[in-house]
Parts: sequence; structure tokens; C-alpha cells
Amino acid sequence: MATTTPTTTTFKASYGVLQQHAQTLRDQQEPNIDDLLTIVTESVGAYKVCQARIDAVEKALEKALSGTVAPSSPPKAAGRAVASGVPPESSSFEPDDIPF
Repeated sequence: MATTTPTTTTFKASYGVLQQHAQTLRDQQEPNIDDLLTIVTESVGAYKVCQARIDAVEKALEKALSGTVAPSSPPKAAGRAVASGVPPESSSFEPDDIPF
């Protein structure tokens, strides 16, 4: 039934396992109890790999950004514009300014 191994180590491959198993379960007219244990075992392993990768990226981002100082609060005009969904005219933000 399952075509991937539970020893998948990349986020992309593990996420693919989760997607594949979710689709398999959605497509079943009747639950296939014979494959359920394999699906659950592989899915738990894939989930753990994904969670570990997400945690590692979060820690790396925190470490990389720990030296940067974020403003305590946005200027009032910018804050109102952001809240209303309209960018302020004097904003220097460009979509290419995103650091990742």
C-alpha cells in the first residue's frame, strides 16, 4: 500500500507522505483496516520529521534575528494605515525587503 519508507528524513518528503496518506484516507469508500496501522505509523514518523525541521528553522531564525532591534511600536500614521489595509504613502517598504 504505502510506497514511501518511514525513515524519510527531509521535510519535503515527509510532508509528501502526510499528504499521500491523507488523500488515501479521504478517497476510501470503506476504511481499510489492514493498511491503517502502516498509514498511522508512517504518518507519525513523517510528522515528527516535519516538526523537528520546523523547530530547527524557528531556532535558526531566532538566533539570526536576535541581534536585530525591532521598533517598539509603528508610527501612528503607519499603524492606522496598516490596520486599515492601506499602506502609508511615506512608507519605504518594498516587497523585496523581506529578509528571507
